[in-house]
Amino acid sequence: MPRKFVDLSIYLENDVISDPPFMRPEITYQNHAETVKEAQIFFPGVEAEQYPGGEGFAAAETVKLTTHNGTHLDAPWHFHPTMDGGKPAMTIDEVPLDWCFRPGIKLDFRHFPDGHVVTGQEVEDELKRIEVELQPMDIVLVNTAAGKALGNPDFVNIGCGMGYEATMYLLERGIKVTGTDAWSWDAPFSYTAEKVKETGDTSLIWEGHKA
Repeated sequence: MPRKFVDLSIYLENDVISDPPFMRPEITYQNHAETVKEAQIFFPGVEAEQYPGGEGFAAAETVKLTTHNGTHLDAPWHFHPTMDGGKPAMTIDEVPLDWCFRPGIKLDFRHFPDGHVVTGQEVEDELKRIEVELQPMDIVLVNTAAGKALGNPDFVNIGCGMGYEATMYLLERGIKVTGTDAWSWDAPFSYTAEKVKETGDTSLIWEGHKA
């Protein structure tokens, strides 16, 4: 059966806000003439205009990243050092590539307010609305209000999140890989922090991830 691939990735850019300040990527751009110094390590004394084409060496980018920048796949190790009753959590190189090439199901949660924690019942209701029955290994993608807010200074505080109950609903049906257009699978931390402050319940922190 033919497959259709849809590119949902976002650009890595200095000026488009997609992470908190302490995690944002930093990219230094060099044009062809600006890399001549590096080229002279191999060809001492050769100036920019002397290279074939007369434009110096090669354009290049130096990139400082965290593993959470841009479009990425979190490994279980990202969430916790152990899984499945104490076994070492899978690192990213141990995630089977086959898990990542499966049919995709989009759940539309754009109508929920920022900070809302999606429940298992709300996942079930959305599946009924789109008339889809989950199959083991399907990839479930969550569309939140954050999708259109990329670059907004408040981006990390926009969108709903998947709670423990909603995440377990998917896991119990054989779902291995999920996706979101928000900064986190969980609700924005600013809303969770308010709930923790009010209740003292720290189990609310990262409840979807910890599932």
